Amino acid sequence: LKWTEQQHQPAAAAASSAFSLPHFYNYPPYFTLQPVRATRERQVRLWADLIVAYCRQHRMWVVSTDDFPLFHNVAIERKLTFEARQLFLDTLVAEGRAEWTDRSRTRCLILWKAIADWADTLLHFVRENGFGDSVLTLQEIRSGDDTRGTDLEGIDDAVLRRAVRVLEGKGLATLFKGSSSDDEGVKFFA
Repeated sequence: LKWTEQQHQPAAAAASSAFSLPHFYNYPPYFTLQPVRATRERQVRLWADLIVAYCRQHRMWVVSTDDFPLFHNVAIERKLTFEARQLFLDTLVAEGRAEWTDRSRTRCLILWKAIADWADTLLHFVRENGFGDSVLTLQEIRSGDDTRGTDLEGIDDAVLRRAVRVLEGKGLATLFKGSSSDDEGVKFFA
C-alpha cells in the first residue's frame, strides 16, 4: 500500500492489516538529520507521513518525543535525536496534522484527519446509523457497539469535542453538559 491509500482505509481494515515499515526506516542515514536541503526535505516528508500512518494503524493519538516506538530502530541500532523528533512533529503541527499538547513540546496530538473531516465522519456515522434527531453520549460515540470498527472507535476526547463544535457551528448538533464527562451528550439534527 502507498501511504496515502493506507491513510484512507476504514479503521477496521487498517487495524486488521499488518503495518509494514517503509524501506527508509532501515536505512541508517535517515535517523540523522541530513545537511543537504533537498534530502532533508524528503527525509522530513517521509518521517511525517510515517508518524501519521503508524498512529492511525495503531490507533494512537498522542506521541511523546521521549517515548515513541518509531524513534528508535533497534535492528539497525539507530535513534533519532531530540532535534529530529521535534522537527518532524513541528512539521506535522505546521501542516495542521498535529498539535502540541504541552508548552514544553514533548507531547503531540496526532490528527489523522483535519477536525472538519472528523466532523464530517461523525455526521456521516450519525446519518448512516439513523441517529438523526437522537442524543448520543460522548462515551457511546467513542466506544459504543455502533462505532466498533469505524474511525470513531476510541477517538480522542478533545478531537471528538472539537468535531462536535464544528457541527454545532453548522446547526447540526448541540452538546449537552452532564454532571460528569461520562454523561455528556450530543443531540444531532437530521
